[in-house]
Amino acid sequence: MSIDLFSLEGKVAIVTGASTGLGQGMALGLAKAGANIVGVDYVEMAETKEQVEALGRKFIGIVANLMTIEPIDPIIEQTVQNFGKLDILVNNAGIIRREDAINFSEKDWDDVLNINLKTVFFFCQAAARQFIKQGSGGKIINIASMLSFQGGIRVPSYTASKSGVMGITRLLANEWAKYNINVNAIAPGYMATNNTAPLRSDPVRSKEILDRIPAGRWGTPADLEGPVVFLASKASDYVNGYTVAVDGGWLAR
Repeated sequence: MSIDLFSLEGKVAIVTGASTGLGQGMALGLAKAGANIVGVDYVEMAETKEQVEALGRKFIGIVANLMTIEPIDPIIEQTVQNFGKLDILVNNAGIIRREDAINFSEKDWDDVLNINLKTVFFFCQAAARQFIKQGSGGKIINIASMLSFQGGIRVPSYTASKSGVMGITRLLANEWAKYNINVNAIAPGYMATNNTAPLRSDPVRSKEILDRIPAGRWGTPADLEGPVVFLASKASDYVNGYTVAVDGGWLAR
């Protein structure tokens, strides 16, 4: 086997939610493998830009509010204008709202579903149209969750959205495989990110979580570098419609 199977030299990747955390970690992983990066977030991404460019890759940051689908087509257009093509989409941007289901508000439901599921679907659609136009195929990697497999507590809209992400990943893989487009997902386990800060700051809940993780630690953004490069590269050309759990063994317990 050649290591070239994992090379992303000359590829162009859009990564949403790229300013910090898992999005930043995956952007850096793709850049290390050779890809140029278009980062998308609602804030500037100076740190990610600096780290990607230190690897000798190009980085373009696009500030956009992905709570609506309006920015999607302009992001694709700007990517193609700058790099001439698009090869990889990583749908990472998302939010979470915590409240007992009995008290959960319509706004918290709609906000989470809009960015975590609606935007993900329409970004996949826009990327696929570009891939088909190019005739080049492409790779789409959606970010699912442990709550794509489990119910969780106090996060009803997040659970619904991430279950939906796994479902549409399968559907789109079925429809677009004929265009040489691979659609897969990564389901991160309990990661040390902004989303899990409330859990990590609660000593009782944190211990409950850590006691169940065979690896005995919270995950880090670096833990997603290998999986995202695999799913973005030729090494995964016959992997389609699958959700890869990167969870330290959580689901196996």
